[in-house]
Amino acid sequence: MDVLDGVTQYVSDIVDILIVSYVIYKLLLLLRGTRAVQLLKGISVVIAVWMIASFFRLSTLQWLMENLFSVGVIVVLIIFQPELRRALEQLGRGGFFSRSVQLDEQVLTKTVGEIIKAVSHLAKRRIGALLVIERRTGLSDYIETGIQLESKLGSELLINIFLPNTPLHDGAVIIRHNRIMAAGCYLPLSENPFISKELGTRHRAGMGMSEVSDALCIIVSEETGQISLAIQGQLERGLSEEELLSRLYEELKPPAKNNSFWLKKGEKDG
Repeated sequence: MDVLDGVTQYVSDIVDILIVSYVIYKLLLLLRGTRAVQLLKGISVVIAVWMIASFFRLSTLQWLMENLFSVGVIVVLIIFQPELRRALEQLGRGGFFSRSVQLDEQVLTKTVGEIIKAVSHLAKRRIGALLVIERRTGLSDYIETGIQLESKLGSELLINIFLPNTPLHDGAVIIRHNRIMAAGCYLPLSENPFISKELGTRHRAGMGMSEVSDALCIIVSEETGQISLAIQGQLERGLSEEELLSRLYEELKPPAKNNSFWLKKGEKDG
């Protein structure tokens, strides 16, 4: 009986560990590609500093780290509130255990082609537009400010969205891989004091989004039809179709060997 009890306990421990490991793995899947990743890295640094302070007996630094940990749970709940809400929503929709599909090069080629076709059409007719392409930093908070579509990306749909005097032409379109997630979204305006005075709200919104995330922001000027691209707080103005195509491929193409866990999960094609 003792041997049987020992085997039973051993199997139970293995099952327990596997279940907990799987739950943690799925939680990490929900967090990857969001701003929570950077926060997790910051928490890891704090833990590393605390361990170093404990090892070398740096009493003052250790005291400071321990006091940070004492309020850490509340701080984490406040900071991760959007991610926790997103996780609960996906759990309620049954998406917690769903599989993720990686974006391949063929889908990327089609996606970039549709974007270039739409931007070219809008620029030639001087129709203002603002497109945001999500990358590693999740933009779910900004998607919720607009009208959620979650539709397949197509140049015709993009053109129709930005036609003047239509309900969705104001605001930004947010694209996640090969899907239009939402239209009419509100973006944060750049606070950069060195932005040219001739640039309007659309350009400032694109710049602002590129400052707070790693998203690619394509802006079409309503006054001049000029195409601009905002990346990491920098604005590239007066791009031709070929230059925009080259820049999008350069920024969005998958690396040759990509084993990074924290890359944003793709959406189902179609």
